[in-house]
Amino acid sequence: RLFDAQEQGATDRELQKIAAEALKEVYFQDGGRRAGSLEEVRFTDVQHIDFDL
Repeated sequence: RLFDAQEQGATDRELQKIAAEALKEVYFQDGGRRAGSLEEVRFTDVQHIDFDL
């Protein structure tokens, strides 16, 4: 989803929102197994982020 948005010309703010949503779902909520009431994760003042696939 992130790469598709990037290819379609999404802004940095839009890309940050997508990345934050993904972290919320995968890392904090662990696919629905924890932190079910967590509503939002925000990136603030991000200079660089690196992911391994």
